[in-house]
Amino acid sequence: MQYGEVKSSYFWDDGSGINGDTGAPASGEPMQKGMAASPSWPLGTEGYVEYNGKKAEFFIGDRGPGHPAENCDVLLDLDGKTFAELTGGSWNDSSYTVSGGQGHIDVEYYITEWGDGAGTAGAPQPMSGSEVCDGKAVQPVPASAKDDGDEKKKQESDSDEGSSDEGSSDEGSSEESGDDGGSGEKTANDAQDSGGEDSTEQQQSGAASGDGGDDGSGKGLTAESASNDISGISLAGNDLPLAAGVLTLAIVPALLVALLFARRKPAADYAGSGRHRSSSPLSAEGLRETAQSVRATAVSYWERASRSVRRDSGGTGRE
Repeated sequence: MQYGEVKSSYFWDDGSGINGDTGAPASGEPMQKGMAASPSWPLGTEGYVEYNGKKAEFFIGDRGPGHPAENCDVLLDLDGKTFAELTGGSWNDSSYTVSGGQGHIDVEYYITEWGDGAGTAGAPQPMSGSEVCDGKAVQPVPASAKDDGDEKKKQESDSDEGSSDEGSSDEGSSEESGDDGGSGEKTANDAQDSGGEDSTEQQQSGAASGDGGDDGSGKGLTAESASNDISGISLAGNDLPLAAGVLTLAIVPALLVALLFARRKPAADYAGSGRHRSSSPLSAEGLRETAQSVRATAVSYWERASRSVRRDSGGTGRE
């Protein structure tokens, strides 16, 4: 944002009072490496300096130098540790001085961002505001610095886009994972349903084989037809549909009751037979007669039902 050449000194204000230490830095930030002082630039301004091929970043966190800035002489104060690195000297933590004998150096500065604190952006000025220091202090930004700045911005932009793409990729993976989970669940359910159907068919097929549904002639009920006609329940045998089985369950009890009451003859029969009542159903003779009557009735019913089933199934090609 701004480039120039100025003379720089060094300082270290931590409230110790050594070497003209006047107290804590004006920004309120603790004294630290990288903090610089300017007589006029806004607090929080960021940039870097170059000296003999070495580069060091700084931010404006204090005011100074005071009187040395008059006549646009010394316009930038670097912290002592950064100054020592640039000059190849060593920093003394006790005396707050840099070894090597250099107290001032000419540096090139680059402002990369103006701060939002107190101060004035642009050409540096002494703290008294007596003049504006331009000339060498403010020069056109070198093309190489602009290229470096553009490259840095591009890298930052690419980094931001990469982070955004990574977030989108994670979200997409999560959605795909969710879809896969749903598909997996559906597949498992399908497999379970298929397994259930296969199991049902096997059971029905086994039942058909065990009951002699196939007489070796290639005819008889298949697992599929058994599943359709009987639904896994053989109430009336493999040759009878479900309706016949249900009908049987409903008729047999009624038949038994009817037969029991039918054993009592009417009054006219009693008079002609020469006895007052028929044999008791609970006697041995009554039970025998009842059993014979039920058996005869059942045989007759099964024969009629079997003929009906064979007649109805004749048109479908299966017995």
